[in-house]
Amino acid sequence: MPAYYTLLCLHILGACIWVGGHLVLATRILPRALREKKAALIRDFEQAYERLGMPALAVQIVTGLWLAHRILGGSATVWFGDSGPARVVQAKLAFLAATAALALHAKLRVIPRLRDDNLPLMGAHIIGVTILGVLFALAGASLRLGGYPVFVR
Repeated sequence: MPAYYTLLCLHILGACIWVGGHLVLATRILPRALREKKAALIRDFEQAYERLGMPALAVQIVTGLWLAHRILGGSATVWFGDSGPARVVQAKLAFLAATAALALHAKLRVIPRLRDDNLPLMGAHIIGVTILGVLFALAGASLRLGGYPVFVR
């Protein structure tokens, strides 16, 4: 199996796990937790999902950088250039930075203090990471399908 195909498949599988898990969390678990005011529902999901979700994200990061290098090459000029593929990679790197910032803030500040009465702050983080995950997936699809006008000036 060619390396590119293997990398792409691993990247897509990682995206399925990452985005799918966050969509379940945002659309099924979070509304129930907010309605019932039960932080334990979020904590239980996060604890179970983290064992699969974090490795999936790590696989996406490694394979994503490798795929970007294969598509764009090694020149920083190309990576930060104006081409459609470069714009998509730039957008995905920005989504990654925003996801990391939200995740770090949640892990260090929100989750340790998570209680039934402060669930909305965690909900905002969940919605933010979910939106970023969907944007990651759409950007990746646009790169593969050549439909990246959203990411081009």
